Amino acid sequence: MTTAPDDVIALLRRRGRTADPAVLGDLMLGVAAAPESLSGPEWIELIDPAADAELTKALSAWRAELAAADDGLQASPAPGERLTRLRAELKRRGLDGFVVPRADEHQGEYVPRRAQRLGWLTGFSGSAGLAIVLSQRAAIFVDGRYTLAVRDQVDVEAFVPHQIPEQSAEQWIAENLPHGGKLGFDPWLQTVDGYDRFARACQRAGGSFVPVESNPVDAVWRGRPPAPLAPVLPHPVEFAGETSESKRGRIASTLAARNADVALITAPDSIAWLLNVRGGDVPRTPFALGFALIHADGHVDLYMDRRKIPDRTVSWLGNAVTLAPPEELGSALDMLGKLGKRVLLEPSTAPYWAGTRLQAAGATLVRDADPIALPKACKNAVELEGIRVAHRRDGAAVSRFLEWLDARSGAGNLREIEVSDRLQALREETGKLRDLSFDTISGAGANGAIVHYRASEASERTLEPGSLYLVDSGGQYRDGTTDITRTVAVGTPSPEMRDRFTRVLKGHIALASARFPVGTTGSQLDVLARYALWQVGLDYDHGTGHGVGAYLSVHEGPHRISKMPNSIALQPGMVVSNEPGYYKTGAYGIRIENLVAVKEVEIEGADRRYLEFETLTLAPIDLACIEPSLLTEAERQWLNDYHRRVRETVGPNVDETTRTWLTEATRAI
Repeated sequence: MTTAPDDVIALLRRRGRTADPAVLGDLMLGVAAAPESLSGPEWIELIDPAADAELTKALSAWRAELAAADDGLQASPAPGERLTRLRAELKRRGLDGFVVPRADEHQGEYVPRRAQRLGWLTGFSGSAGLAIVLSQRAAIFVDGRYTLAVRDQVDVEAFVPHQIPEQSAEQWIAENLPHGGKLGFDPWLQTVDGYDRFARACQRAGGSFVPVESNPVDAVWRGRPPAPLAPVLPHPVEFAGETSESKRGRIASTLAARNADVALITAPDSIAWLLNVRGGDVPRTPFALGFALIHADGHVDLYMDRRKIPDRTVSWLGNAVTLAPPEELGSALDMLGKLGKRVLLEPSTAPYWAGTRLQAAGATLVRDADPIALPKACKNAVELEGIRVAHRRDGAAVSRFLEWLDARSGAGNLREIEVSDRLQALREETGKLRDLSFDTISGAGANGAIVHYRASEASERTLEPGSLYLVDSGGQYRDGTTDITRTVAVGTPSPEMRDRFTRVLKGHIALASARFPVGTTGSQLDVLARYALWQVGLDYDHGTGHGVGAYLSVHEGPHRISKMPNSIALQPGMVVSNEPGYYKTGAYGIRIENLVAVKEVEIEGADRRYLEFETLTLAPIDLACIEPSLLTEAERQWLNDYHRRVRETVGPNVDETTRTWLTEATRAI
């Protein structure tokens, strides 16, 4: 607990506002636990909506002091004594092991600092992963994006790394859990489906999968932050394109069709879309953490900390939304069970805690997909136009950056952090940037081969002549979310680099040009992006495309383009990335990423409805990296048409120097 400084209390009293120093202190601890976006200190509204400059300055200084407190997440690898303390805590509780996922109660990609248990325990900073700690051994499981990073960030003597899906956590449990052993798990962090898989693995080992009352990592984590408190703000219909009332009505009718009385919504981005609000509890993604119950009559019970909901947002939500503290969710689920309700929840994301609580109370579980996910993914006309506007704005900033980079990289003295900072600054100069949509990947040379690389003072490299530089970045704007990757040559690329780059480009063009019948999934299209690489025995270990939200998460389901099977057909209004790549470990990485929107297309004589992609991203693709002889005439035409569109759309919105450079950078080949 902390108390408010005297100067803050004095300033509040001078303004006629009273505040309990301890209560204000707890509020500010939550504020400091939330990330501060690039849109300024909007959290001030939670203390005083009409704060003047003096009060804002004092509160900001206090917040900075609180945010600087050591929460243990900076260490990489993590100190070994943390694993020792956890094992002692497990022994005290009679557990033979414990599962530590990189997840919070909502199973999102971005989690608040207080939920970064995997990072605190191991030092791993990736967006997906899992550790299993037994008394004598421990393992960490990551996917192909992090096979290099995990070895840099984690003590691999303490946590043996494994790549999934080739080596699954379930198989490891079956082979390593002692006979009769009890493997503990946090029922808030394990999904309904996930429990079934892990429980079967424990059974194969002759052991059991045991829920715990409280997380043992929390018991040994000194300085663990509190829950974040960022303001929940209205998202106007001028951006949303549909009122919350209309959305609630649509989802309510979906419940009736699925024979459910109510749905438990655990995904914060679904709640944000449904209620037309945005927040800031986690990095880079504008949503607020909470849970919701939507009933068949369209009424919503929102379980969220009232301290982060300003009065104007309460009015915005209206009478059809009932606010309740998060700790009352359990009793609400009990009541649904007592009333014999049929409750829809998505078993792949809903916490095991909720499923078992509902069943114990007598409710009938309707295991089905989040009813909001698909409507949210299919953007309406207003959202799509906003996204186009955001991409034109973003494309101008990226083009200015590429001109700057081209003019200065030849000297061979630019470094990764300096370069990504310049790109961020140019986005900020638009005056519309709310935040980045993810931490920029700025990889020079061999660092570009690390798919989810993050530059640090210890790891960053110089952009050296004869190398490739990969930058994957994006912005959050009120009218849209952007995500773009460009790979550029520093000096003259080698023939091998040009060959690999052109094959990646061929895959990008093949996907961008695709026409496909209604009902086609992204998994069916994935091969188009890989074909040119496969012909010479090359591939990449990540998906080709992920969904993108409308001023929401840069990684959005339920659709995707990847090798992994996906039953969700692509539908008009969906936004998805097109990002094939190639990575030569220790040498360079290549990725070309644009966002595209699914739309209908008229084909004369077609026997059914067809769809195609509209490319949204607008920025040059480096011509110096292309081997023209590998391109077909149709591929050349696509590239020339795309570059002409970039030149005509972006050119009027940049300075004369960039416009001159753009003419050359987008010339026809």
